[in-house]
Amino acid sequence: MTNKMWGGRFKSGPSAIMEEINASIDYDQRLFNQDIDGSIAHASMLGQTGILTKTDVKKIISGLEEIRKEIDTGKFKFSRQLEDIHLNIENRLKEKIGDAAGRLHTARSRNDQVATDFKLYIRDTIDHLSEQISQLQYALAQKALSFADTVMPGYTHLQSAQPVTFGHHCLAYVEMLARDKSRLQDARKRLNECPLGAAALAGTSFPIDRTHTAKALGFDKPTANSLDSVADRDFVLEALSTASISAIHLSRLAEELVIWSSAEFNFVTLSDKFTTGSSIMPQKRNPDAAELIRAKIGRIIGAFNGLATVMKGLPLAYSKDMQEDKEMAFDALDNFSLALAAMTGMIKDLVPNEEKLHQAAGGGFSTATDLADWLVRVLNMPFRQAHHVTGAIVAKAESQNITLDDLSLSDMQAIEPKITKDVFSVLSVENSVKSRVSYGGTAPTQVRKIAKKWIKSLEKTGIAG
Repeated sequence: MTNKMWGGRFKSGPSAIMEEINASIDYDQRLFNQDIDGSIAHASMLGQTGILTKTDVKKIISGLEEIRKEIDTGKFKFSRQLEDIHLNIENRLKEKIGDAAGRLHTARSRNDQVATDFKLYIRDTIDHLSEQISQLQYALAQKALSFADTVMPGYTHLQSAQPVTFGHHCLAYVEMLARDKSRLQDARKRLNECPLGAAALAGTSFPIDRTHTAKALGFDKPTANSLDSVADRDFVLEALSTASISAIHLSRLAEELVIWSSAEFNFVTLSDKFTTGSSIMPQKRNPDAAELIRAKIGRIIGAFNGLATVMKGLPLAYSKDMQEDKEMAFDALDNFSLALAAMTGMIKDLVPNEEKLHQAAGGGFSTATDLADWLVRVLNMPFRQAHHVTGAIVAKAESQNITLDDLSLSDMQAIEPKITKDVFSVLSVENSVKSRVSYGGTAPTQVRKIAKKWIKSLEKTGIAG
């Protein structure tokens, strides 16, 4: 038996293996809302232009809304023989309203139909992900404000470098996430052109109004080239690439949470909600949520690479290869959304160990740069000379196994006689961070200012509820 939706020239139906490789309904059924919205917009346009009668349009739209309810309530029976979401809905529509259902496909193809459905889906997903990123930014900004004065070690090469504040560290990720959100919004603007009406690849001879359908579906305008309309999957690649960059940021933060929550660091405590125990070691508190977030990047970058590989050799216009775009994109974007939700929960519940952070902030002679700056500022010493003098003082403190602020004035003067007791004003970690008042610096005054600015901005968008 041939496929009744397209099998007119075929004498027999596809083999079981062909049906298995060809069907996409197992995963593209999630596009049902977008497919129905697109069909309603298309039917409305066909009625407005006189291509379909008002009676047929009314039947079609009413039938489609009934099908939407069936799918929403789990009553709809999906068929793999009907391949995809488009044919499943169209077949059910025919069962409901008869021959009028067959007129819905006038002046369109599954090629422009699926491109439209998927653009609508990616657009909706970008909006959802942007909201999730804002929620994570808000959680980080709130944490930054609460711990604007909490000193901690700042690292380069994972070696203690200079003291910073915990709030300043949180705000670094707020900035990263802002760029992520900007990239997503930029991708959304670029995808917001409607492919519907491009038909299979060449457009249509029917007098359709593509601007009508574009506006009905919330697009800025129709796409300008019918070949590109059905061949384009840039919008999926962009969504996956921006998600990959953002997932890298989540992975970096997750890595820090794994390190910070270890017994050796003990910088933060993660809540029971986002940790697990061991089946054999009762003392363990494993940062599994952070570890899984760190791992999600592999799936997300993998999806981008997978789709890029699918698309790289395809001639214009549509090829069945492009059916492989959805399953990997669904998986990647679902996992990115899950990672954002888990990270937001962890940040909200996270408790910094302020005493341990303060203790670690003074390790590794972290105020050495403050000493060098003092030599330049007070003694008018060239920075390169100040750097050399400071290195010698650090070596002296290291030989005595003490911190810089515990080193005696006489020991410092033995290396540079002009040093005065005023030098001790810059050697504590508190004074170090307070002095970093340049815009974007770690001084608590700056951290509070920037954190409040972010909180106010995010609350304006309604993110705080």
